[in-house]
Amino acid sequence: MRGAFLGLFLILTLTGYGQAKYPTDIYRPPLDIPIILSGTFGELRSNHFHAGIDIKTQQREGIPVYAIGDGRVTRIKVSHWGYGKALYIAHPNGHTSVYAHLQKFSPEIEAYVKKAQYQKQSYEIELFPSASEIPLKKGDLIAYTGNTGGSAGPHLHFEIRSSASQMPTNPLYYGIEVRDATSPTLLAAYAYPLSDNAQVNQSQEKVKLKYHRQPDGSYLADKVSAAGLIGFGVNTYDRQDLAANKNGAYSLTQKVNGKVYTEYTFETFSFSESRYINTLIDYPHYATYYERIQKCYKEPSNLLGIYNTLYNDGKIDISEGLSYNVEIHISDLAGNTTKLIIPVEGKRQEIIIPKNDVKTENYIIAKKPNTFDLEGAKVYFPANTFYENFYIDLKKGQDTVTIHDSKIPAHRNFTITFDVSKYSHEDRDKMFIARLDKNMTPSFTSTYKRGTTFSTRTRNLGTYTLTKDTIAPRIVPKNFKDKQWLTNYNYLSLRISDDLSGINTYTATLNGEWILMEYEPKTNTLTYNFDDIILDKKQCDLKVIVTDNVGNSSTFTSTFYRN
Repeated sequence: MRGAFLGLFLILTLTGYGQAKYPTDIYRPPLDIPIILSGTFGELRSNHFHAGIDIKTQQREGIPVYAIGDGRVTRIKVSHWGYGKALYIAHPNGHTSVYAHLQKFSPEIEAYVKKAQYQKQSYEIELFPSASEIPLKKGDLIAYTGNTGGSAGPHLHFEIRSSASQMPTNPLYYGIEVRDATSPTLLAAYAYPLSDNAQVNQSQEKVKLKYHRQPDGSYLADKVSAAGLIGFGVNTYDRQDLAANKNGAYSLTQKVNGKVYTEYTFETFSFSESRYINTLIDYPHYATYYERIQKCYKEPSNLLGIYNTLYNDGKIDISEGLSYNVEIHISDLAGNTTKLIIPVEGKRQEIIIPKNDVKTENYIIAKKPNTFDLEGAKVYFPANTFYENFYIDLKKGQDTVTIHDSKIPAHRNFTITFDVSKYSHEDRDKMFIARLDKNMTPSFTSTYKRGTTFSTRTRNLGTYTLTKDTIAPRIVPKNFKDKQWLTNYNYLSLRISDDLSGINTYTATLNGEWILMEYEPKTNTLTYNFDDIILDKKQCDLKVIVTDNVGNSSTFTSTFYRN
């Protein structure tokens, strides 16, 4: 029954002198359905760690969400991307609970939000209610689950943060029970030569290890021959019972001859350090194969605070003639563990695969600012844009330039500036800077226009070009026609789209009065709920204006009738 009783495990592992570090009896679950996870705390995501848990909602929306404890609403945010519709509740004990990707709020909170949206005449809004405006009791209805914002499917994103520091903590510490008797899965393991003279299995490049499952459930790797300073990395995921989702593991421990060299857990982290995930994983491998290898060693540029133990930064100095037993333990929060044993023999051999050092004309010193002239454009990298020094590949051009490739992560924004003096004012008005993907398809980047220069700030290396957009957005009704009676309709819906620079703004009026339309970028849909109707007229004249990112605008008008 290993892992069947999560609460007992937490008490045993997270207590100090008999007192629980995290109380497990003060909060109720946010949903009344069984808690099954599609995402775990600290899970590895693009450029960040997952700050909460994702609770499955039976592939549907509209499930009631409840306050986990007494408190008050301190923040409400509605946005097209990110958390979508999100609610923040401060609790008296210093915690803040967060509920995101909501379909809608409870009737009282929904009315509060819509009043502010109509006053501001904006769907996107951020509100900070005063202490007395929206008090709540444990178990109060606060919202309904949805799929808004950057969500890839219906679910509830749930967090518990410190109200003071805003640092999130693993919500499962607080007594939320999840059935889990399933050990993490090991997908692959790699060895990395780290020093100039290091080698692994006659290679100076990383080596994929072969391993086999043992009768006791552990894995044993084939013997590794190595010399110099080396490190290991693993690609892994975890699953809870009742779900097939490949979630993140909770902890990783690396032992060398019984001594702990590395131990890190996903107990808590700071949002400000989350992007350093790109130093925890083998980023070039991720950019090439979309597989996240977690390093069991710490890079010099890695400023993450998730480590409980580090000896020699998790790097192993292999001496010739000596033998080493390396164990890597991957665990989930319920204590289920997968173990990989790697026997290492200190042995220097002839190099068959030398280090692939690619040198170019330009070299980046990470801790210093760097500027490069690309003929038709310039690129400026502030100090500490990158994690380490490297030779950067730059391709010059007039309207198109290539700045290395996506295998190198940038920690800070850098600036690309194009000279557009050769273009007329009319052309410049409809032009923008676009990033080209591997299929050479352009995507809009926020373009700042000043005189004869266009600039953009980005963290993405790759190919950038000047592009012109002269085509206005399209607006097409989805569920109604002009002159139609809509008496029994609950809502009306339109599809809006733009083929190049993308949607920037939209606005709608009914008989000249502004109305709230919800924009869902994932489906390119604008929706108006007739519960919001503000006019007592049978004939309704609808007007919708949509503008793209370079100012092209389309206007849609239609008349419909309601009793």
